[in-house]
Amino acid sequence: MATIHIDDKAGKDEPGQQGTPESPFKTLQFAYLQHPAQTYLVAAEAEDGSKEWKPAAKSALKKATTYYETQQKKKAKEAELAAARQRQEEERKATLEAAKKIVIEQDPSLPEPITIKLDEVGDHIKLRKGDDGEKGTRVRVLGRVHRERKQKELLFITLRDGYGYMQIVVGGQLAKTYDAITLTRETSMEIIGEICEVPAGARAPLNRELRADYFHIPAHWKAAGGDDAITNRVSADNQSHAHLLDLRHLTLRGETSSSVLLVRDAVEYAFLTAYRELKIRKVSPPALVQTQVEGGATLFKLDYYGQEAYLTQSSQLYLETCLPFMGNVFCIEKSFRAEKSLTRRHLSEFTHVEAELDFITFDDLLSHIEHLICRVLEILFADPVTAAHIKTLNPELTMPSRPFLRMRYSDAIDWLVKNDIPNEEGEPHKFGDDIAEAAERRMTDIINKPIFITHFPREIKAFYMQVDKDDTRVTESVDCLMPGVGEIVGGSMRLDDYDALMAAFKREGLDPEAYSWYVDQRKYGSSPHGGYGLGLERLLAWICKQHTVRDCCLYPRYMGRCKP
Repeated sequence: MATIHIDDKAGKDEPGQQGTPESPFKTLQFAYLQHPAQTYLVAAEAEDGSKEWKPAAKSALKKATTYYETQQKKKAKEAELAAARQRQEEERKATLEAAKKIVIEQDPSLPEPITIKLDEVGDHIKLRKGDDGEKGTRVRVLGRVHRERKQKELLFITLRDGYGYMQIVVGGQLAKTYDAITLTRETSMEIIGEICEVPAGARAPLNRELRADYFHIPAHWKAAGGDDAITNRVSADNQSHAHLLDLRHLTLRGETSSSVLLVRDAVEYAFLTAYRELKIRKVSPPALVQTQVEGGATLFKLDYYGQEAYLTQSSQLYLETCLPFMGNVFCIEKSFRAEKSLTRRHLSEFTHVEAELDFITFDDLLSHIEHLICRVLEILFADPVTAAHIKTLNPELTMPSRPFLRMRYSDAIDWLVKNDIPNEEGEPHKFGDDIAEAAERRMTDIINKPIFITHFPREIKAFYMQVDKDDTRVTESVDCLMPGVGEIVGGSMRLDDYDALMAAFKREGLDPEAYSWYVDQRKYGSSPHGGYGLGLERLLAWICKQHTVRDCCLYPRYMGRCKP
């Protein structure tokens, strides 16, 4: 039996130590691990101050022995687990090798399948009810694996094709194939099988499932797995919103993001339908312009064959030119604002729903905007699929009551002061302030209903807005505010008098010559008219209860982001 020396002052707990007086260990525990069941001497100070070696205390030795035994058990367990993992890996390799040899082919005795979308229903698709019921329709579906779950001898797949979801049950030899065993999310598949009613107590989309008798996955249809699996790349845990936007092409496949964009598609269709009902015609104004609408500070400039041009801020001026020959008109186009703003409701490129209405009054304009918003909602709620998406995203959304609350700008200023909501400088609001985003949101959160704020001061509104005849300090203008978002619509009556328009150009320091085509509208049959612009992403944020408009468009563009 060797003698092992321990010195808590001069020793070291390193594998290279010998445990001799010249090379002692620092602790008894470490020494015991390196040299178990030996004689242990611990350095102590003698009465004359010299070092002497004494046997280790029994209590300390007992602790070291217990620790050693615990570590040995732990090592044994780890070795056992490692061996189990090795066996599992060998079994998996063997299973995969065996799976590669399984060849699946379609059964020619089965009925020819019909190809359907995953949400398709109708009399041409019959469901088998129970195991002894009439056979279900044999169908062929194509899509991507949204989820997959293995259970005993069965593989359950939720397939997605952009139109709906379907539960797929894969069993028998099909579930033992190499492609089934190695299946990863987002893999594209062709699957053929019988449509059946789901068993009692089970749930699945449209209360049906496809029991596969054949599937096919070409090699290039397979999605990456392992560390590169989509679930690892787009996990929201510990990832910034900016990083997830870098991966927008993948995050769009998620249920929330895809639902928002499916609702967006329905919203655009609803606008087209509502405008058609009102006999308002669609036009497509240019995106490249040489005039400003909303102020020069937010223009994106570009070189246009040696001339200065801009990306349009609004199609309004062009829409006005259509009134004499088309009547009321609208467009759904992109607008661009170079605002250096990173708020949750600002985009540099946004979808602008704009309309111009001829021979109307200001009250007509307000009634039209109110009708349009409510009619769009009615169309959305009337479609079961869209309504289901909205219900999931925003369960509290209901049809707003009419008429919307109407509040003059001056009354809104008084309301903000009364409710202790300061302006951007932290001071009480005063007449002439531009009501900022934060104040708007506070107001809508408290009032919790759509609000028309009207009659804004001339100084804070665009040059083309009609002045109120009863109060020349203000314009016949309106902002529509929605709870949780703030302003979603801005509109006004337009200056229809030539002299008043020329005075507005002079006041704003604009050259009328650049707007000659717009000025001519006042020289050749002017009329009382008005219009508005609605931010589609802001409307969608309200409908779908999204925190930011960035999540309401396909690939958002805002200050600092122009990718992917």
